[in-house]
Amino acid sequence: MSKKLVAYFSAGGVTARAAKALAEAAGAGLYEIRPQIPYTAADLDWTDRRSRSSVEMNDRTFRPSLADHDAPVEDCDVIFLGFPIWWYTAPTVINTFLESYDFSGKTIILFATSGGSGLGRAAEDLRPSAKGAAIRDGKLLNGRQTPEALRIWADGL
Repeated sequence: MSKKLVAYFSAGGVTARAAKALAEAAGAGLYEIRPQIPYTAADLDWTDRRSRSSVEMNDRTFRPSLADHDAPVEDCDVIFLGFPIWWYTAPTVINTFLESYDFSGKTIILFATSGGSGLGRAAEDLRPSAKGAAIRDGKLLNGRQTPEALRIWADGL
């Protein structure tokens, strides 16, 4: 049986709730990806082209620093990687996370939360940051997911 980890970034708590439910249902460890400088409400104002998130997402090479580098990825075979969708893809802090560890030979399954779009081009955008890993699109985990549905999904991958 493979060892699993749910690693996630959550800006407003929605993705955190989904990640915790998935980790419990899948019998996986849980790790929060935290930027060194937390995002404020003003930072997340996507209608302001000068907000921190807007500036970062307009420069796909930008890599926010992480608060720590303690993710227990080396012993895991499968990593469920969660994030809110920003501009039809993953926030750049997810690239920072992927570039901070060796994911060679691991399977990374994406999940996301979104107010109105799907996973978009997240897998395509993240692959260069996780060389040697198999990155697979997963699903949106918006709203309440039953533990049984999450377990069946996680076990079926």
